[in-house]
Amino acid sequence: MTIKLALDAMGGDYAPSEIIEGAKEACKENPDIEVILLGEPSRLPDNLPKKIKVKACGQSIGMHEPAAKAVKTKKDSSIVIGPKLVKAGEADAFISAGNTGAVMASALLGLGRIKGIDRPAIAVTLPTASKPVVLLDAGANPDCKPANLLQFAMLGSTFSQKVLGIKNPSIGLLNIGQEKGKGDDLVKLTHDLLEQSSLNFYGNIEGQDVSSGTTDIVVCDGFIGNVVLKTMEGLASVMFKELKNVINATTVNKVGGILLASSLKKLQTRLNQDTYGGTHLLGVNGVCIIGHGSSKRTAIKNAIEVAKKSIKHGFIEKVKLEAHK
Repeated sequence: MTIKLALDAMGGDYAPSEIIEGAKEACKENPDIEVILLGEPSRLPDNLPKKIKVKACGQSIGMHEPAAKAVKTKKDSSIVIGPKLVKAGEADAFISAGNTGAVMASALLGLGRIKGIDRPAIAVTLPTASKPVVLLDAGANPDCKPANLLQFAMLGSTFSQKVLGIKNPSIGLLNIGQEKGKGDDLVKLTHDLLEQSSLNFYGNIEGQDVSSGTTDIVVCDGFIGNVVLKTMEGLASVMFKELKNVINATTVNKVGGILLASSLKKLQTRLNQDTYGGTHLLGVNGVCIIGHGSSKRTAIKNAIEVAKKSIKHGFIEKVKLEAHK
């Protein structure tokens, strides 16, 4: 079975060069995939591998354009065309490191929601001290109802099982305290719903539990989730910069740095967002991967491989079954 992936060549800070290189690496390592590169032909090279085809798009959406307006007016853009190819069965998934709001809007319009899911959620895989942890929502829904958070928990559980291979993923509800009864009305009511559900609900967790990997899934509204995500990304960046400064401070430290170089490189790889490729937009009726705006070739390659895994394991079909229960 050949998996066809529609890839936005115009989206991201390093488009199209790094997007193309990531596609080449993914095709080289995965003989069962083909990439449909979406973009303006004048900006794309002619000498592409046979497994990479070009779908000409006459427009592109910039990183900072108003999402709704851009999707409405730029119908021939790569971000708008991608979900349509998935809907038509010409591609199995859509991947973009472009304007996040535009990708979300286009996916909703082009693919629609899965029946039974009120709102899609952005699910990001976070590196933690012990294991990858799925956080959702990471920014799609700043205002939520308890029923939305319950659905996010179901989506995260299905994703963890089918894509990450976790048999019975535990779910933590992000709160200001672990005790039942803590938090605002949204969290209290959501806690009751999760307790009554068939999901593996651990209970309330606090901020430090996210980075320690206390649960496999962290559920919260999009406002809190996005703050958590950006905070963790910022801390990781600062940590490695400061560590580099310490190593270069003295000759003795430099020697120690050389001795630890292999271990530090492994740690950096594990904590690097590029390792996890991109975030899933869960709840839309098709596989949609949103890459970080700063994605380079490694991130794109990994995003492609995550999309492939979602398709091979029938993630969308499983969500539909769970949503109809």
